[in-house]
Parts: sequence; C-alpha cells; structure tokens
Amino acid sequence: MKPDIVRGHLDALLLATLADGPLHGYAIIEALQARSGGVLDLPTGSVYPALRRLERARYISGRWSIVGGRRRRTYQLTRAGRQELARERADWSRFTAAIGDVLGESR
Repeated sequence: MKPDIVRGHLDALLLATLADGPLHGYAIIEALQARSGGVLDLPTGSVYPALRRLERARYISGRWSIVGGRRRRTYQLTRAGRQELARERADWSRFTAAIGDVLGESR
C-alpha cells in the first residue's frame, strides 16, 4: 500500500485506535498494525507528531506513566475526541461511498 494513502487519515486512525481505551505511543503503533493485518506499519516519526497535534487540539489527553519499568506517555480520548471520531467516521463513510461509485463498485 502506498504510504501517501494514509496521509490525511492518520488522525482518524489514531482516534479510532484509542476508542477502546488508553494506550501508550508504541502500543498505538502495534494496535494499528494488528488491526490492519500488518498493512499499516507506521513509523514513529509519523505517529508521535500526530499524537502531539491531537493533544494540542484536545482530542486526546496524555499523562506520563511507568510501563514495564519505562516511562511512557499514555493517551486517551477526550469527549471532544469522541465527537471528532464520530465526524471522521461519517466523513469516511461518505468518502468511500463516493469513491466506490466512481470506481464502479456496488454497495
């Protein structure tokens, strides 16, 4: 899969990954990879800046914790993040339906 395909959807992917509960940064990357069947193998250089951006936007909150003896930042969705995820999911549904129509896929 082309890396450019993920661009523009990374925030929604991260929010969806956190919808099930708090995770630290590397666990988010592992969850994305597992949930996508290995298709999404995102570099930390893409994920961590996006997490900081989502935190600044108040869609997620982060706190420092000790995991396995290591200090890690754990993130969780905020109420605003859940609302944003709902918007992202609705936009995604409209987008994929429109692309399917153009490419000739039946619904």
